[in-house]
Amino acid sequence: MQDQTICVSPPAISEDGYVSLTTPVHRASTIAFPDVASYTNRAERGPDGYSYGLGGTPTTKQLEATISALEEANGTLLLASGQAAIMLVFLSVLKPGDTILIPDCAYPPVRSFCKSFLAERGIGHRVYNPDWSAAEIGDLMDATVKLLWVETPGSTTMEMVDVAALVAIAHAKGVLVGCDNTWATPLNYKPLAHGVDFVVEALTKYAGGHSDVLMGSVSLRDDGWYRTLRATMGMMGLGVSPDDCVLVLRGLETMPLRLRHAEKTALDFARRIAEIISPQLVLHPALPHSPSHALWARDFAGASGVFSIAIPEKSEPAVIEQINGAKTFSIGASWGGTHSLLAPMSVASDRSFPKPEHGGTILRISIGLEDPVDLWADIGAIIKAI
Repeated sequence: MQDQTICVSPPAISEDGYVSLTTPVHRASTIAFPDVASYTNRAERGPDGYSYGLGGTPTTKQLEATISALEEANGTLLLASGQAAIMLVFLSVLKPGDTILIPDCAYPPVRSFCKSFLAERGIGHRVYNPDWSAAEIGDLMDATVKLLWVETPGSTTMEMVDVAALVAIAHAKGVLVGCDNTWATPLNYKPLAHGVDFVVEALTKYAGGHSDVLMGSVSLRDDGWYRTLRATMGMMGLGVSPDDCVLVLRGLETMPLRLRHAEKTALDFARRIAEIISPQLVLHPALPHSPSHALWARDFAGASGVFSIAIPEKSEPAVIEQINGAKTFSIGASWGGTHSLLAPMSVASDRSFPKPEHGGTILRISIGLEDPVDLWADIGAIIKAI
């Protein structure tokens, strides 16, 4: 071969004896085929076969397989964010004339997507109160309802529903069930084992673990729906970077240790805060006073490092001053990274069933890996201001 060709196509080398503990980064747009017949019949490779880089490389497949094993799923799809993963489910399942049921505590972009994008395309939505019984929620499931969405627990305010009971009611009526399991992660709760059809994780959070990667996943029980969602991704040109997959795979290696540390510190803080201020102001399903505690204790193997405090209106100025002065916590969205976060927010305007105790600022707290002594110095000052 001429030099110019060698520069483009370097000689093959032996990999005998080479065993690495890390996942190789396989980057590709073009996938090369050995002959014309293989290229012509590439569709026969199926949804998991290699035919073009957008459909995945061995690096991508490694992460998909790992998430599937954790979720006890028959297949997993990777997308650019948790929100993108949720939207893939909605767009694959729902058609004009259909209706989706979402909880009042849903991640706000979910409600926005239903109110704008889906509504403009003839797809309706109804909001249910997560405090209702499974039977009451089931009463909303008429012939137009095709998908029930749940969160375990709800964004910010931490409500829970009886997933197993809802699955039984929904499936009896021909309704599919999807679940955002980001707070719990598959280490604490496995929705597919409780009959859920689609489980979404924002891998950006605990799986990535270092606040430097964006990714989401959808894991499924049914192979038919897996193929449908995979086809939707292909038509929409959706895929993820192998480099990002390696970051998530690396994060997964330490996720159990990080999650247990965050859980222990967060629960200790939540208990201490509840003893200092009204327990009803501390929103954490693992606390005995929580309305969701019985469901959490029955179904979950543990908790995460995220909980919230409802700030009384009279205390808001003083609390905000202390948040601004925090030395260890950062202020920002997301959770699950090594850095502890404070996220003050208002949920009242996004709720159809407002609660008086949630009418003001809700302070969401995400515990990271800093020393609890330093973290409590910030939290203690905030609590004194309430």
